[in-house]
Amino acid sequence: MSLANAPRALNKLLIANRGEIACRVIRTARRLGLASVAVYSDADALARHVREADEAIRIGPAAARDSYLNVEAVIDAARRTGADAIHPGYGFLSENANFVAACETASIVFVGPPASAIAAMGDKSAAKARMDAAGVPLVPGYHGDDQADAHLQAEAERIGYPVLLKASAGGGGKGMRVVERGADFQTALDGCRRESQAAFNDDRMLIEKYLTQPRHVEVQVFCDSQGNGVYLFERDCSVQRRHQKVLEEAPAPGMSEALRREMGDAAVRAAQEIGYVGAGTVEFLLDPSQGQDGAFYFMEMNTRLQVEHPVTEMITGEDLVEWQLRVAAGLPLPKKQSELTISGHAFEARLYAEDPEQDFLPATGTLVRFGLDLTGAGLGAERVRLDSGVEAGDAVSMHYDPMLAKLIVHGYDRAQALATLNRALAALDVSGVVTNRAFLQRLASHPAFAGAELTTRFIEHHEQALFAPTALDEADYARAALVALDCLHSEAANDSPWQRRDGWRLNAPARLRIALAAPAHGRDTAAIVTVLAEREPNRGDWRLTVRDRRFSGNLQRLDGDGVALTLDGHRRRLLARRDRDSHGETLVLADAHGEKRLAWRRLDAVDHGQHEVDATLTAPMHGTVVALLVEPGQRVDKGTPLMVMEAMKMEHTLSAPADGAVEAFHFAAGDTVGQGDVLLEFQAGDH
Repeated sequence: MSLANAPRALNKLLIANRGEIACRVIRTARRLGLASVAVYSDADALARHVREADEAIRIGPAAARDSYLNVEAVIDAARRTGADAIHPGYGFLSENANFVAACETASIVFVGPPASAIAAMGDKSAAKARMDAAGVPLVPGYHGDDQADAHLQAEAERIGYPVLLKASAGGGGKGMRVVERGADFQTALDGCRRESQAAFNDDRMLIEKYLTQPRHVEVQVFCDSQGNGVYLFERDCSVQRRHQKVLEEAPAPGMSEALRREMGDAAVRAAQEIGYVGAGTVEFLLDPSQGQDGAFYFMEMNTRLQVEHPVTEMITGEDLVEWQLRVAAGLPLPKKQSELTISGHAFEARLYAEDPEQDFLPATGTLVRFGLDLTGAGLGAERVRLDSGVEAGDAVSMHYDPMLAKLIVHGYDRAQALATLNRALAALDVSGVVTNRAFLQRLASHPAFAGAELTTRFIEHHEQALFAPTALDEADYARAALVALDCLHSEAANDSPWQRRDGWRLNAPARLRIALAAPAHGRDTAAIVTVLAEREPNRGDWRLTVRDRRFSGNLQRLDGDGVALTLDGHRRRLLARRDRDSHGETLVLADAHGEKRLAWRRLDAVDHGQHEVDATLTAPMHGTVVALLVEPGQRVDKGTPLMVMEAMKMEHTLSAPADGAVEAFHFAAGDTVGQGDVLLEFQAGDH
């Protein structure tokens, strides 16, 4: 049935969100014949979701509280454009009961649950009490009204350490701390209360037994207004950083059919207990140490569409946004539980503008390149999907969540899907903004992840391997030199020997030196490796000398960024790209096993001196100066905190790069700085 002829007729849909989820909803709306309306802040006037929508309305300045969180502005945009319905996406107003009530008052269909269901799950303590009454298993804990410090500590002692303190009204890891022993309880409680009050205007706490090796498994549920409810199986979201998901997969590995049914039925009971309508996710902690299949415990319910919903779509073949729109239009669920099946396995990797090497510091800038080179990687598009809210040329702002895109892959089984994920991550071509792409590939290629040894502390447990510097051998430098030689050859303006830059010599084989340097790890100085390249007579191959090793090699260009690099008869297919910035040029060589990055130049243009510590510190991203921690002229040791910046609701401390002194600060507390701005003058060395 057309949505225009449904019980609640839908013809035009406003998406009260931005980025990749707005673009994703627009695609389904267009397929179903719905006109789409985007909303945008001043920072997003040229954003991709604005470009893709049929109409777009400005709703305020850059700050989210004045635009995407402005209920009146969003409702007014729907009225002005004649939108029948509003899809909230996730985040922003998606779980705001007052916004749902405002939609009902304005006679606008809210694509989501009723306000009462959102309110029921928004208070985590009250929600757990209702789940307990509905027979949904709970982690041992305290969710009561007595919030006296002494009573909370007594409850923690009763439960037994370690315990997890959580904000009752919280989410996103805010107001949440693990307490290992009673002596630390009061300090942790005070900190959680402050964070919860600042984030949610509510400092009530709940306490749960902290499971040391749990898995985070969530169940996708759907309910309609006729009282029907189904579950679309589960997702494993255990791999997280700062309590936020990084890699997700469906179905959860190692699940028995009995446990899957038990968790699914419990999730549907939880949804129906609160009169739920639409798409929702019931999150569980799975303790694999309990019994044959493990024991699961209700954690919370997200009363909206989840970021990771595409992996469920991949294994079920269903469009969950279409289901949302049909249910919102008053139609019954498209399928019964008996009609839903699992096909294969799927992964989702979240691409963030952030620097894992700098404690996941959010990054800003302009995307020079952004795309998925499936051709170069030798992949087909039928099992790979990129949901993004950006394109090449777009600016990444400091004002919003740094997620750029989601890379989703499907395979016949987990092993095939994981192999495809690694190849697809190599094919993800992003430059101009620092991202976690390479870190995602290190995660996905880690042996423990391949073995499905999943816990919510996976990154913490494998930190040493995940953050280790990339190991390079002589063959890696030789391959990089072949790519550099190809770059020099391609830069020739014409076939004239006087225009060539690839070592051409009159009456002699081509000969030149290439200087290569892997990125420095931490504050170490990058080591420069010299490769002597000589063209082999009558063959076209290169003789490459790296340190004390010699190779014979050549390069063949393939489709896209694909290249075939042959060393001593061993041919390997790779993706080879060039990144340019103000510091020079970097070669990026990537395949399913990871990537290697090397700065390069012709030797006659390279400064071989060991560089001293840079005399300036620059802003790693756009933000605001919060505090200056030392006085000009003050002597400091290497690593001493010098100043604090705030961006994307996070504080970042900049430290001294060496022993020395700050000669001058260029900004004061409260000043706004741009990425790359010189923040201070620093003189290294003794005085």
